[in-house]
Amino acid sequence: MTRNAIKGLLLATSILGTAGIAQAADVTLTVESWRNDDLSIWQEKIIPAFEAKNPGIKVVFAPTAPTEYNAALNAKLDAGSAGDLITCRPFDASLELFNKGHLTALNDLPGMENFSDVAKSAWTTDDGSKTFCVPMASVIHGFIYNKDAFEQLGITPPATEAEFFAMLDKIKADGNYIPMAMGTKDLWEAATMGYQNIGPTYWKGEEGRKALIKGEQKLTDEGWVEPYRVLAKWKDYLGDGFEAQTYPDSQNLFTLGRAAIYPAGSWEIGLFNTQAQFKMGAFPPPVKNAGDTCYISDHNDIGIGLNAKSPNADAAKKFLSFVSSPEFADIYANSLPGFFSLNSTAVKMNDPLAQEFVSWREKCKPTIRSTYQILSRGTPNLENETWTESANVINGTDTPEVAAEKLQKGLDSWYKPAK
Repeated sequence: MTRNAIKGLLLATSILGTAGIAQAADVTLTVESWRNDDLSIWQEKIIPAFEAKNPGIKVVFAPTAPTEYNAALNAKLDAGSAGDLITCRPFDASLELFNKGHLTALNDLPGMENFSDVAKSAWTTDDGSKTFCVPMASVIHGFIYNKDAFEQLGITPPATEAEFFAMLDKIKADGNYIPMAMGTKDLWEAATMGYQNIGPTYWKGEEGRKALIKGEQKLTDEGWVEPYRVLAKWKDYLGDGFEAQTYPDSQNLFTLGRAAIYPAGSWEIGLFNTQAQFKMGAFPPPVKNAGDTCYISDHNDIGIGLNAKSPNADAAKKFLSFVSSPEFADIYANSLPGFFSLNSTAVKMNDPLAQEFVSWREKCKPTIRSTYQILSRGTPNLENETWTESANVINGTDTPEVAAEKLQKGLDSWYKPAK
C-alpha cells in the first residue's frame, strides 16, 4: 500500500471515528403522555426552550390518546419499549408504576426543593419517603361568573356563606338568569364542582383530609357533614330539570349566557374563553364567617417521571430539572391557562381569569381532593361513592346525615387506618 493510500485510510478512519463520537453525543429523549392536545405547545415552546440550553439532547413528545394511555403505557413498560420520560397521572396509578419498579425515585433531583409537600403528595409514597415524579400542574376549584350579569344586577362576588346565598336569592328573584349551572345526572359533577369545591372550608383542608386518613376523623363528623348541608341548599338555584342535566349541558348553559354562575374547575378557562361572549370573573369558595381562613382545592393533576429502564437517565434528569424550574413553570402555565404550576415560585398569568384563580394561593390554604390519596383503593370506592351521595343530597333523595353514614360505612368495610 502506498504512503498516500495509508494516509487516505487513516483520514477516512478518523472521519468515521469523529462522526461516531458526534452521533453518540446526541441523545434523544422520548416523552410518554396522554395530553395529545398539548402537542403544539411542546413542539413550539417547551422543547425549543430546553434544547437551546442543552445542546446534544433532543426531545420528542409522543402522546397517546387519553383513554388509551394507561393501558398502552403499561404494555410498553412491561415490554421494555416505553419512552425515557413518563407523564404521571396523580396518586394511585403512578404509585403502582413506582411500586412495580417502573419509575425512579427523584428525591435528590436538583429542583425538587421547589415543590411543597402538598405539591408532591400525588407522587409520593404513603410513608412520605420517596417522591417519583416532578409535579407539573394542578387545577383549582372555585366559581366562574358572568360579569355582565353581575353588573346588571348590581351584585358583587360573595366572601361569606351568607353573602353567597343572598346573592343567589337576588339572581333568582330577578328571573333573567339561572343562578348556578350545575347538574346531577353525571354524578361526578356534583362531587367535584360541589362537595370537593366547598368542602375544604368545613373540614379545614389538609388538616381534615390527613385526619381522615389517620382515622382521627370520620365522614360522619360535623366538618364532613356540614358541606353536604350547604350543598343541599343549592337545589333551589340550579334551574328546572337539573337532575337530568349533564356536564356538557352545564357548560353550555353558562357559556350561552343563560346562567350567572358556574361552580368550576380551572380547566374550563381555555374552553370558556373561546365560547363565552361576555366578560368573566371568578371567586373562591366563600368562608363560613367573615375573617375565617380561606381554603381552596388546588388539586394535583399532572407530573413527569423517569423510566427506570431509560438508557438515557442522565439526560432525562437534566430535562426533569428543567421541568422543576421557574422557566418551565411560566411556559407551561401560560400556554395552558387553568393548569397551574405547582412550583413554589409564583407565576404571573397572562390570562386574567387564570390569574384570578391562582391569586387565591396567596390568601387561602391549599388542599387536594379528600378522596384521592389512599381512601379510594378499596371497594366500595370512596371517590365514586362520593359522586353518588353528592348527587343524592342535592336531589333530596338522601339527607346529609344519611349520605355521610353511607360513605363512612363503605369506607369502614375495607379501610383500616395505619396505627
